[in-house]
Amino acid sequence: MKTKLILAAALLAGALASPAMAGDPTGLWQTPTNGSQVRIGRCGPALCGTLATSNSLRADPDLRDARNRDASLRGRALRNLPMLSGFTGGGTEWSGGSIYNPEDGRIYRGTITMDGDNTLRLRGCVVAPLCRSQTWTRLR
Repeated sequence: MKTKLILAAALLAGALASPAMAGDPTGLWQTPTNGSQVRIGRCGPALCGTLATSNSLRADPDLRDARNRDASLRGRALRNLPMLSGFTGGGTEWSGGSIYNPEDGRIYRGTITMDGDNTLRLRGCVVAPLCRSQTWTRLR
């Protein structure tokens, strides 16, 4: 009886602790700039994210990646453009990935940290200490 009670208490404690320990960043996220929304999902063992919409895309759905530093990629559509790729880890932090910023056409090395169920903190660096951070809010 005592063993069953201890086991039940351990399972309950694990169930209550797991949301804080194992965040799920997949879903639709609002960025703080240009009304952009990014859809984050799994790409194999890594996280990836695509641009779902923005104020500019709502005004002109046919916008292209015109500021890309690689001229051969400037014709790609901004809608569903890959913005996050290669982030690995888990729990509440993912690293080793890259962040593409279509506003300046640059790729940044980055980290993603979950601060609760509905807040992500992204940090991108050209080269340390030249880094910038943004906080994204979950929409769904």
